[in-house]
Amino acid sequence: MKARLREHYLKTVVPALKKEFGYANVMAVPRLEKITVNIGLGDATQNPKLMDGAVNELGAITGQRPVVTKARKSIAAFKLREGMSIGSMVTLRGDRMYEFLDRLMNVALPRVRDFRGVSNRSFDGRGNYTLGLKDQFIFPEIIYEKVEKVKGMNVCITTTAKTDAEALSLLKLMGMPFRQN
Repeated sequence: MKARLREHYLKTVVPALKKEFGYANVMAVPRLEKITVNIGLGDATQNPKLMDGAVNELGAITGQRPVVTKARKSIAAFKLREGMSIGSMVTLRGDRMYEFLDRLMNVALPRVRDFRGVSNRSFDGRGNYTLGLKDQFIFPEIIYEKVEKVKGMNVCITTTAKTDAEALSLLKLMGMPFRQN
């Protein structure tokens, strides 16, 4: 079964982008490459059990097993040694990526308190978009009673767009709720 958002991309977004930017070839049209979801846990240096909760929650949210990230170098001020677990991340591609983006835009983001849209200034200059979420409770997969600690996460949407204008247009057409200025 194909993802609903992938069908939308192929049927409506590609023709609209071709018309807007004047692409001659379908392969030149910007598309989503991957989505990376990252939870950083600095507190895991004092309490290593927090890492298990973060890994389980990230796995439930994305539907894929996360990778535990380790510290690259020691920092004495943070009581951090090289090789300590300090976070977890997942890289989503293909149908899982489209399913996650669909759930993020249509289910999770509207559940944010006082939500007026996401900022259109979070592009990196090369057509990639990063979104920071303050807590994991906006996802319906998270059971409130089982959570030990509120954890924020970063969602990085990597596209093949060359400029921020192309990526902004792509994400708008995909249905990302950008803030009205």
